[in-house]
Amino acid sequence: MGEYVIKLPDVGEGVAEAELVEWHVKIGDLVREDAVLAAVMTDKATVEIPSPVDGEILWLGAEIGDTVAIGSPIVRLKVAGEGNVKADSTAGASPKAEAKPPEVKAEPAPSAPKSSPKPAEPPAKVPPQVAAPKARPSSVPGAPRAEGEKPLASPAVRLRAREAGIDLRQVAGSGPAGRISHEDIEAFLARGPQLARATGLAPKDGVEDIKVVGLRRKIAEKMSLAKSRIPHITYVEEIDVTALEDLRATLNKEKRGAKGAERPKLTLLPFLMRAMVKAIADQPNLNALFDDEAGVIHQHEGIHIGIAAQTPSGLVVPVVKHAEARDVWDCAAEVNRLADAAKSGTASREELSGSTITITSLGAMGGVATTPVINYPEVAIVGVNKMMVRPVWDGTQFIPRKMMNLSSSFDHRVIDGWDAAVFVQRIKALLETPALIFVD
Repeated sequence: MGEYVIKLPDVGEGVAEAELVEWHVKIGDLVREDAVLAAVMTDKATVEIPSPVDGEILWLGAEIGDTVAIGSPIVRLKVAGEGNVKADSTAGASPKAEAKPPEVKAEPAPSAPKSSPKPAEPPAKVPPQVAAPKARPSSVPGAPRAEGEKPLASPAVRLRAREAGIDLRQVAGSGPAGRISHEDIEAFLARGPQLARATGLAPKDGVEDIKVVGLRRKIAEKMSLAKSRIPHITYVEEIDVTALEDLRATLNKEKRGAKGAERPKLTLLPFLMRAMVKAIADQPNLNALFDDEAGVIHQHEGIHIGIAAQTPSGLVVPVVKHAEARDVWDCAAEVNRLADAAKSGTASREELSGSTITITSLGAMGGVATTPVINYPEVAIVGVNKMMVRPVWDGTQFIPRKMMNLSSSFDHRVIDGWDAAVFVQRIKALLETPALIFVD
């Protein structure tokens, strides 16, 4: 038998380290070749580490949340044959292993001086054990007596209990036949938490420590960076999307395009993406990344729209590349594809990076208004709020209209409030007159 050390492989170009987010095995497990041993994360992309051989797990080289350098040993297995290291090699020794204390040989105790033996003392008499009284059955949790059993107490004690709001059935009496005294009432009041437990309501003092690892740690770092370095300005505007919803419903009835290809179902997002493309054509400074350390704004020609998506693991931002070259159906198809990949955890690193401006939406839970956090180092983010039917005054009467707010945040270091307002008003005009979205 030999030992085989598995090192963290290169999980991406230019990546020097990765965070261990999940172990699929434990010490003592038998694994097959290609079985997944662990998962590591870098830049929101999760990569699984398979076993190249069959073997038994002898050692795991990191804990969940640890950052591991590329090329560091992470697993040691016992394998048939020679393996790739000697059995007594220290290459796979755990840095977390605790040294065993040296064995201390017990020295013989010094012999006691000889003396005449004392007569043995007679064993002390042990009083016979008295059987504890059996608890009386009760239908109320924690009650000392059964429901319907009348507690014994004087009128004065009953009055004291009523004034204190105490159910005497819950009070154990110390007097003859379980008679309740004033002292029993005071003792019961002093045991407040026990009264709460008897009614099913009890204070809880436990604390659960949850280590922030993996995607949640990446999100925390990104949000802290954005809020600490970007002075946000948020602009909220309401949009009448009645005409847009009518157009969307009409287009969704056409299941196939002119060439017979099946079309994806259109949501609001593809129309918003196309409206943003047109608005950015007038204000290209909104489609930019700000390198605040170098003092340089990188203004991009290609419009790569990040779509903030909630997954079982947390928030990720898959990116629709080159939205300027896509129509509404192409945008919809790409959003659907990326959303499925993000939720299943199969999105690649390239699909989760490279955005130049971001959309965030909570769908039907979007609330009336939000204050989106900019996806650093971008300079703008557009937030979609919940759509609601509201009464709108048309000059002569109130009419029901489908209304929705856009909550958009901007980096106030490089985007002035006026420019932010112009950008949002341009999007508003396009969404309220959706035919303009299709005019080149």
